Amino acid sequence: MIISTKTKLLGLLGYPLGHSLSPIMHNTAFESLDLDKIYIPIEVLPENLETVVRGMAKMNFEGFNVTIPHKIEIMKYLDEIDEYAKCIGAVNTVVVHEGTLKGYNTDGMGFLKSFEESTGTKIHGKNVFILGSGGASRAISMTLALKKANKIYICNRTYERAVSLAEDINKQTGAESVAVKHEYDHMKKAIADCHVLINTTSVGMSPHIDSSPLDRELLTPSLTVCDAVYNPRKTRLLKDAEEMGCTTVEGLKMLVNQGAEAFEIWTGIKAPAELMLKAISK
Repeated sequence: MIISTKTKLLGLLGYPLGHSLSPIMHNTAFESLDLDKIYIPIEVLPENLETVVRGMAKMNFEGFNVTIPHKIEIMKYLDEIDEYAKCIGAVNTVVVHEGTLKGYNTDGMGFLKSFEESTGTKIHGKNVFILGSGGASRAISMTLALKKANKIYICNRTYERAVSLAEDINKQTGAESVAVKHEYDHMKKAIADCHVLINTTSVGMSPHIDSSPLDRELLTPSLTVCDAVYNPRKTRLLKDAEEMGCTTVEGLKMLVNQGAEAFEIWTGIKAPAELMLKAISK
């Protein structure tokens, strides 16, 4: 690929980014469609976020993704936010057009598509237990609420954050959502009432591959266990879930599905999703 002054830039803002597979995925897609674009990782500390975003608006960027820990904070610096992302309260995809920034969220639908493709079932009517209350949790929980999940439990180490997100879900969607204390007995009771468990935290991400966000004894064969962490592809949580007889959904497919939607927002072209998955599965 020849890079010139005409090459359009896209990227990923977050910290840290050593684990990210997004550059491989998107650059493979651009090259396969002969698009003069390049996707780069940009590590940004929270205190530098505004400066970097303002600079990108004035450069040759067409857009960028946003990941941990910036998905909520980024909203302060955008000129416009898509209604769906506004409802979620988090942004993971930004379009740059003539110096203005518009935010979107593809995390929720990326997860939903992965869940449906992997399990052959719908989320409608199911009870869901979600670990974490950050940007990914907001996107997934709001999307599941809008898609008529029956009841959503939010569990976070900081209980007040779980309460805040559960209240937002109730207010924004009218769905039933309950905060759960990050304590064994409270978690056990809530998980026993659920069909689906989703980890949206970074626990288990490389290099901490032996870590799991919960005790394996809390997993039962009737659960479908999903992990948004995709490096390693099979996390400690997913290994434990398989050994306990659970159905599992890995984070790699979620990454591809949310990335494919972002690709289409930026380019207006259908993303080569299968090729993107193949590129990051090597």
